[in-house]
Amino acid sequence: MAASFVSGLAGIASSLFATLFPSDCRLCGTPLMNISRLPVCEECLSEMRPMAGDTCAICGERLISPYAFSADNGDPRCGLCRRLEPPFVKAAAYGSYEGGLRELIHLLKYNGVRPAAKVLGRMLAEAVSHLQPALGEGSFLVVPVPLHRKKLRQRGFNQSELIAQAALKLVNTSDRFHLAPAVLERRRETQAQIGLSRRQRRENMRGAFAVARADEVKDKPILLVDDVFTTGTTVSECARVLRRAGAWKVYVATVARTLKVEFQGSALEEPEVESGVAMAARAS
Repeated sequence: MAASFVSGLAGIASSLFATLFPSDCRLCGTPLMNISRLPVCEECLSEMRPMAGDTCAICGERLISPYAFSADNGDPRCGLCRRLEPPFVKAAAYGSYEGGLRELIHLLKYNGVRPAAKVLGRMLAEAVSHLQPALGEGSFLVVPVPLHRKKLRQRGFNQSELIAQAALKLVNTSDRFHLAPAVLERRRETQAQIGLSRRQRRENMRGAFAVARADEVKDKPILLVDDVFTTGTTVSECARVLRRAGAWKVYVATVARTLKVEFQGSALEEPEVESGVAMAARAS
C-alpha cells in the first residue's frame, strides 16, 4: 500500500510539474514529464547509439565491409588513408553526425544549452576509450580545437572545451589527461567547409591555427578533441601545426563524425542495444 501511495504522489508531482512548467523535448517535441536541465527526452537520448560496423583503423571512416580495402599490419584502412597518411596517428568518434546526435550538438553550439555538454562529454569519453589501446601509457595533453576570438565572444564558450571538461571527469581516473585549452589558437576566421573541394578546404584552413605555447607541446603526446569530425580538414590542420611545434604524436577524439560511406543492406546492421551514454544520462 505504501508503494502505491508513493507511486500516486509521484504521478501527481509529475502532472503538477507538467502543468506549472510545460516543456517539450527540443528534438522530437514530446512533452517532458521529468525535471531536467537538459530539454531532451529519454527516448531521443536512447536513440543516440555508437557507430556500428567496421571502420578505418586511422581516420575512423566506416567501411562497407572488412574486405573493402586493403589492410596494413592487419588493420583495415580506407582508400584515402592508404594514399595520404594523415598527420594524426588515429581518430575515433562516438557516433554518426546525423539525427538526434546532430541536433544535440546544435543545441549546445547554436542554442547555448550547456547541460548538453555533459551528455556529449560521456560520448566523447567513449570515443577516448576506443583510443586507449593505441594511446598506451603515459600522460597526454588534451587540446580542444579552438574558436576564433570573434566567434568565442559571440557564443560565450568553446563547445569543444566544455565537452572535453565533461569527458575528462570520466576518463581521467589516473590523472593522465591534462586539459590545455590555451595551447592552440585560431588566428583567423574561416569560411564554412560545406561545398568546398578538398583543395579549397585545405586552403581555407591553411594558416588558421597556431601553437601559442610551443614549450608545452614539445615532445608531448597530444589528444586533440572536437565536437565533430566533418571532412577531417580542421583536425588535420591542427595536428599538422602541433607536430610542427614539436608534439610527439597527435590522436583525435570527437563526439561525432560525418560518414561518407553508408551501410549497404541488412547484413551490416547491428542489433539494437541501449548505449551506455543513454543509460548514464537517464540515471543522472
